[in-house]
Amino acid sequence: MRTRKSLYAALLFLVSASPVVLRAQFQAPTDEELKMTADAKAPGADAVYFNIEEIANDPMHFQSFYARIKVLTEKGKELATQEVPYLKGNFKISDIKGRTIHADGTVIPLTVKPEDLLVSKSGERQVEKKVFTLPSVEVGSILEYRYELRYDDNVYSSPTWEIQQKYFVHKAHYEFTPFKAFLPGSQNQTSRYLVDEHGDTLNTLIWWVRLPNGVTLQQTPASGRFSVDVTDVPPIPDEEWMPPIRSLLYKVEFYYKGSSNPTEFWITAAKRWSKDVDKFAEPSKTIQEAVSGLIAPTDSEEDKAKKLYAAVQALDNTDYSRKKSETELKQLKLKEAKHAEDTWKQKSGDSEDIALLYLAMVRAAGLQAFAIKVVDRDQGVFDPSYMNINQLDDTVVLVGIGGKGVVVDPGEKMCPFATVNWRHSSAGGLRQSPDGPGYQATPLQPYSANATVRTGDITLDAHGAITGQLQIIMFGQEALRWRQAGLENDETEVKKRFDRELESLVPDGVEARVDHFLGLADPESGLMAVINVKGTLGTATTKRLLLPGFFFEARGHTPFVSQEKRLVAVDMHYGNRVSEEIKYHLPAGMVVEGAPPDTNIPWTGHAAYVTKTQQTPGEVSISRTLARAFTEAKPEEYQDLRGFYQKVSAADQQQLVLTTSAPAGKGN
Repeated sequence: MRTRKSLYAALLFLVSASPVVLRAQFQAPTDEELKMTADAKAPGADAVYFNIEEIANDPMHFQSFYARIKVLTEKGKELATQEVPYLKGNFKISDIKGRTIHADGTVIPLTVKPEDLLVSKSGERQVEKKVFTLPSVEVGSILEYRYELRYDDNVYSSPTWEIQQKYFVHKAHYEFTPFKAFLPGSQNQTSRYLVDEHGDTLNTLIWWVRLPNGVTLQQTPASGRFSVDVTDVPPIPDEEWMPPIRSLLYKVEFYYKGSSNPTEFWITAAKRWSKDVDKFAEPSKTIQEAVSGLIAPTDSEEDKAKKLYAAVQALDNTDYSRKKSETELKQLKLKEAKHAEDTWKQKSGDSEDIALLYLAMVRAAGLQAFAIKVVDRDQGVFDPSYMNINQLDDTVVLVGIGGKGVVVDPGEKMCPFATVNWRHSSAGGLRQSPDGPGYQATPLQPYSANATVRTGDITLDAHGAITGQLQIIMFGQEALRWRQAGLENDETEVKKRFDRELESLVPDGVEARVDHFLGLADPESGLMAVINVKGTLGTATTKRLLLPGFFFEARGHTPFVSQEKRLVAVDMHYGNRVSEEIKYHLPAGMVVEGAPPDTNIPWTGHAAYVTKTQQTPGEVSISRTLARAFTEAKPEEYQDLRGFYQKVSAADQQQLVLTTSAPAGKGN
């Protein structure tokens, strides 16, 4: 829900330059390229890039892009459509040229005029994208296109080179010519300078680099020009449970700052951020009066913190509803929040406003509390070498209770007290403290806080037809996910979504539908889904009934079993404990012939899998628990992780076998 803000600063000078730039020219394909049906360097690829070239020249206010692509499968034809985002007004996409070359050498040029589509608009800032589709694309075609981006003389821009693409790249060249006056250590005397949103001078070009082994960023001293040449670049990894991909990919990013020293930058940035937080979260008279009406002098520190948390959670969080327009704010005589008391008076604010309001209120209650600004762990990891505070997304609050620090997430709607959304756990960023601001990583959540308990009472007949009811009780992150879905949809829609997820869990032939939820609007309780089931379970023979041993794993996907190797770390977001117990009422005349044996599979220090079968006359109960205490696993740990899940997958495939009991013998 929370969004990242981008910075567009302006140059305070004009440049006169003749825009004579060498552009990549279309190339005649070779016979080998035309006949190519697969790529030995990228086995199974749907498409590959033969060439990519990006050129940027800031003094000339110019960027260009060129690509040449081979389409190898139907899916690879998706590259025929290209979308180029740009900031409307100061930037302009021009000179779009393209063509399709069929395998027989036939050339079809791009003749259709590209479209402009609105992406987003905030005030005067409007992001659009230019969209064009190359014509007559077939499997075997070569696609070739180029375009230019030009921008106003009073605007600066610096490139970001995304070295890795969705598809394999054979060869790529990147080039950037900056203003030499902004190079570190430059002795050039100039009146040119940039300013950021704080009015600070930006006089130094910075570059942040992550490149393949053996590849370096080159700089030509005479011109100050930067370049990178790469070959055989692997595609963006596509693996299960990857860490935030933007933090892993090969890329080069150029940007302007007032200093080239990361330590100096973060000291200054942290102090400014902390000062802004304290200004917004000032415990004003209005806040103090509100707090006095919400807590009692006899309340413990924990009770005070909880009551105030409940109060701010009850406000309208516009990240989960709808942010009011400037016109609506005027009609309602509301204004953009500049202080915590504005948010309280308006009973409304975004996630950031509400988090800082809570900070103000617990401080007004006499509790020690500090803000922590963290990266969204679903989007990236905090990198102090990258001097940009905008990499930090969200604010959580550290509250002192009974001499201990408790991290809470008041800006996360429906998040229980003393719990944070998994995206904010084990997340790096900045924090306030009695000794001043500094770095902070939030605690990792214990796996036991995220529990899902599935129980079922099912009646079978001799042919495998079933009726019954299931209950799924969720605590922690799963409960939070569904409660937040309930904020944006009515309960009928939430039921439909839950039913769709059940389809991937229950066995073939079984229909599962949510009857009702309990606790959907109460974040401090477990969330229960009551589910009705019916259908046919398993396979019936003349004398036997063969059923899946574990109801919820009959067609469930076990991760990491088929994937032999791992390129990147495993990030499963949070640890959890999933347990289930299904009681079957057996049809008359049938008994258990075979059932999953009691099992205990450990991965010491990481995970455990336990099953148990219990029988009584006419009934059999099968339970299963998978507890996963780890959140992340490094690539070198992958084989151990895979071995554990292979054992789990094998155990989950066992069956429950029922057979017709022999009739009792007659006495003489």
